[in-house]
Amino acid sequence: MLLTSTDAGQIALEFLMAEWNVLEENREWFVIVNSRLIGQSWYIVELGVPGFPDRWYIQVYDNGACDPDYTFLSPSRASDGYLDLNQLPSLVAEVLVSERNVR
Repeated sequence: MLLTSTDAGQIALEFLMAEWNVLEENREWFVIVNSRLIGQSWYIVELGVPGFPDRWYIQVYDNGACDPDYTFLSPSRASDGYLDLNQLPSLVAEVLVSERNVR
């Protein structure tokens, strides 16, 4: 395995930031929660927004590629409303609203 768990985490974070066109000033809101090696050739990286239960799970392969079909999980549903997001920058809140609405 050529990648470390730290490398895989950074690759997944950059992938998500590019996927959502997150500007540099909003990237600090997204963090690597966990990065674990699965088998011998890929990692599962868990990303999140601190203080929120929402999580993205992205597969990162040993060649540095990310599986574009990542998984988003959240106990919050669109029908619950979005009051919990009012203290976030608008772009970060929009990402969470969009992901929650798709579920």
